[in-house]
Amino acid sequence: MNTAIRPKDRDAVIQSLRAGVVPRSGQHLIQVGRTREIETLIGDIDRIADGGSTFRLVIGEYGAGKTFFLNLVRAVALEKKLVVTTADLNPDRRLHASGGQARSLYAELMRNIATRTKPDGGALGGIVEKFIATAKTEAKAAGVPTETTIRQKLEHLTELVNGFDFADVIAAYCRAFEEGNEQLKADAIRWLRGEFATKTDARAALGVRTIVDDAAVYDQLKLMARFVRLAGFSGLLVSLDELVNLYKLANSQARNSNYEQILRILNDSLQGTAVGLGFMLGGTPEFLLDTRRGLYSYSALQSRLSQNTFASDGLVDFSGPVVRLSSLTPEDFYVLLQKIRNVYALGNPAKHLLPDQGIFSFMEHCSNRIGDTYFRTPRTTITSFVNMLAVLEQNPGADWKQLLGGLEVAADTGGASDLKVEEDDELSSFKL
Repeated sequence: MNTAIRPKDRDAVIQSLRAGVVPRSGQHLIQVGRTREIETLIGDIDRIADGGSTFRLVIGEYGAGKTFFLNLVRAVALEKKLVVTTADLNPDRRLHASGGQARSLYAELMRNIATRTKPDGGALGGIVEKFIATAKTEAKAAGVPTETTIRQKLEHLTELVNGFDFADVIAAYCRAFEEGNEQLKADAIRWLRGEFATKTDARAALGVRTIVDDAAVYDQLKLMARFVRLAGFSGLLVSLDELVNLYKLANSQARNSNYEQILRILNDSLQGTAVGLGFMLGGTPEFLLDTRRGLYSYSALQSRLSQNTFASDGLVDFSGPVVRLSSLTPEDFYVLLQKIRNVYALGNPAKHLLPDQGIFSFMEHCSNRIGDTYFRTPRTTITSFVNMLAVLEQNPGADWKQLLGGLEVAADTGGASDLKVEEDDELSSFKL
């Protein structure tokens, strides 16, 4: 049964696919396959909500759907009342550094922090205010000042690194909230986001002695995970993509320092010392398996991340920290193209621009041109398919058979491809 799709959702999905990027919303409209992998991550979400901790490396080739998978899990986590935050690693954002790159990563994570009611990020202020509103209600019922209740609720956070100052900043936000002091509120949020560059500035603004610096990023995330639970959420899920940028670091000492931080997060998660905190890290097979520069170059990580030797010949094991994204089958890919066609038509079968035979022909054409790559790393093929639908929509007289006669689909090499239409009478000359 086809359900009508809102133009807003249709445009969000189609425009993203056409640009070769992952849609931030509407992923459920085009999700196919990988049921076991999704069930595994949903199990992780439930564990976080139960006060546990999780760590998963999501490994897949360029264009194989890592980012799509991470975004899909992110959407599920938001629906289950988790706070979710995301960031892509790059040369200026790392897990460990001494020149501000780790603090830059933390600041990006705090800017992107999202809840179910604010799924696009920027939810930090709302989380703090929800915590304060709860504390106000409890304080009124107990007949004590709000700040006293806040201090009591945050008392167990003081055992963690920066815990005392974290409590002071939340208390300062509460005072600012009651007094209408917008500057103090802004300073408190700046501290929580890791945007103070010096301790002197933080002390002048808030009276605290510490800031979120490069060395304290992971500890601050553990603090934030406990805080969001106090605010009434189920836990914190941190999603980091493009970890291949660590693999690309030329300095071996910098690489190893980042891998050591990953080891620390992994150990904490496996030992259960973090509360209500989960990590999803997206990377390529080279980032994991390369024994010279990848995670396997760090022996302590290699022993923990090695594949279960019994999981072979079609057998799988999803209990380990590494989730390897299986390739889509041709059958999955056919269903995917059907779903994209349906989204393009706003869920109305009468508006389908291409018959089922057209999808078969498109897949056969791709298979003849580039082999199995078209469904194993589907990004570029999907972009081509959406572009073909765009031409069929804007040129009602165009024949899909003629278009396929001139369509060339290139294998995905990790970069985005542009589909260019060379206009002629039959609109049949396509090149990637």
